[in-house]
Amino acid sequence: MSITSYGAMRSHGAGTLRAEHVGETVTIAGWVDTRRDHGGGAFLDLRDRSGLVQVVADPDASDALEAAHRVRSEWVVLVTGTVRARPEGMRNAKLPTGDVEVSASSIEVLSAADTPPFPIEDGIEVSEELRLRHRYVDLRRPRLARNLAVRSQTVSIIRRVMESNGFIDVETPQLTRPTPEGARDFLVPSRLQPGESYALPQSPQLFKQLLMVAGIERYYQIARCFRDENLRADRQPEFTQLDLELSFGDEEDIYALMEAMFVEIWREVLGEDLPTPFPRIRFEDSMRRFGSDKPDLRFAMELADLGEVFADTEVGVFKGVLGAGGAVIALALPGGGKLTRREFDEWTEWAKRRGAKGLAWGVVEAPAEGDTPTLRSPLTKFMSDAEVAGVLATTGATVGDAVFFGAGPLRFARQLMGALRNALAEANDMIPDSRWEFVWVVEPPMFDPAADSDDPTAATAEGWVPNHHPFTAPAPEFLDDFEQRPGEATTRAYDIVLNGTELASGSVRIHDAELQRRVFRFLGISDEAAEEKFGFLLRGFNYGVPPHCGIAPGLDRLVMLLCGEDSIREVIAFPKTQTGSDLMTDAPAPYDEIALKDIGLRLAPRPAKG
Repeated sequence: MSITSYGAMRSHGAGTLRAEHVGETVTIAGWVDTRRDHGGGAFLDLRDRSGLVQVVADPDASDALEAAHRVRSEWVVLVTGTVRARPEGMRNAKLPTGDVEVSASSIEVLSAADTPPFPIEDGIEVSEELRLRHRYVDLRRPRLARNLAVRSQTVSIIRRVMESNGFIDVETPQLTRPTPEGARDFLVPSRLQPGESYALPQSPQLFKQLLMVAGIERYYQIARCFRDENLRADRQPEFTQLDLELSFGDEEDIYALMEAMFVEIWREVLGEDLPTPFPRIRFEDSMRRFGSDKPDLRFAMELADLGEVFADTEVGVFKGVLGAGGAVIALALPGGGKLTRREFDEWTEWAKRRGAKGLAWGVVEAPAEGDTPTLRSPLTKFMSDAEVAGVLATTGATVGDAVFFGAGPLRFARQLMGALRNALAEANDMIPDSRWEFVWVVEPPMFDPAADSDDPTAATAEGWVPNHHPFTAPAPEFLDDFEQRPGEATTRAYDIVLNGTELASGSVRIHDAELQRRVFRFLGISDEAAEEKFGFLLRGFNYGVPPHCGIAPGLDRLVMLLCGEDSIREVIAFPKTQTGSDLMTDAPAPYDEIALKDIGLRLAPRPAKG
């Protein structure tokens, strides 16, 4: 059984009509975009998913004209009529249907509509709260409708690439047990087993590893995942990712597969050819050069470590930081010498809001005499000529540039100046809009100090947390002694980054049960606790597990970048706000007292809204 593209009520989509249809009788249906009365006749712009076409109700079609006079914007109508060429001089080159119009013989009102809360058009200023409260209206706007179409097309391409490479689609449970994966779980209390609860999956990580044990070898899934964490523009409490795992492979298999997939997506969705292979950069080098493990390579500014330049300095703030084992990191802004003192002060306040004590700066100026440029800065009077020369040589700053200095613990100083790099580039229009810079960030550390973690649940007995997750294989040179060198140990993990946004994270997995137990022990998870939390995984490893690896690109972020949006909420049909609320359904909502009693729970009073 098959159905037509437009349903039984319609013969054509409104946006599909062209000059070759002139003379045909058609039936179209959709929403009235606009209505205009002219010279006894009426004109409707009729919109459906395929586009928009002009409908004309002439005086000689009295019933159609009467109906056209009654309808208003966003009413749903069914139109039967004849396609005809628009009169000379009345054609609309901006519309694909602009050469034709439909002369209506009948117009049937299928549904009346209230006046929309905002115009159904792009380029208008509407509060996000109003948009999300009436999301079903918001999604009629061309930009958002196009975003959802791009999302659907992207998923279709992903499935084709996966299946052509021998992967099979396997669903994994949505109700599972809580496991530590870097964020809080959403919990689902069990009615049948009082006092116990399920967790919604943060990812299908353990199940996909067990599918490798099961001999599936190549698994993928368009997976729904859930994380109870603080939200921002590129995060939602529920999100979608392409989840995949393969056996008997390594990093190179993942690199080749992902690059082939992105090439196909960019070619089909945007009509652009991506160069491959994508460049690779070690995590440590990315932090050293860009102050971030998500480097934006569309512009060239790089950080400069001035530890050697100021090794014997008398600049008090630098001397104190370096003496305490910290770092002095600099960044040259091309053309930054044009900034005013007020603008430099604003950047200093920007740094203070991010926890810095301040932000030093200087401007490179032409020499009054000789060939050596000078540095005009509040700190210059404390610097030696050799230090000034060292700053200019290390940063590459030239006449007319500005130099910014950040100081503090190495990790903090790098991240501060990396964030400043991005902010300065954006503020000074240095980032090309139509450039795609993919990069693999590889060999990240195996562990991070728990004190540096953003996860409030991260503290462990040894004071370390996994940089990726505890199922990630150590680099070969650390297999035997990562416990003795946790600050040095690196892993076989990899992230793919596009224009400063992380698209995917993955790794080669641990496939040896004893090595996995060693990692757990180091993290303060005893054998007994490991058995309780991960026993089903460890028991599976006793029955023959192949080497395996995987990755999980985030679909929401991917489509956001493809569509040129700044927030994933613009590419999700029904997103939550930054507080996790659904304004359309008013979720979350109070729970029924009887249902709560069934699961043995009592909720705290709901705060008043306002």
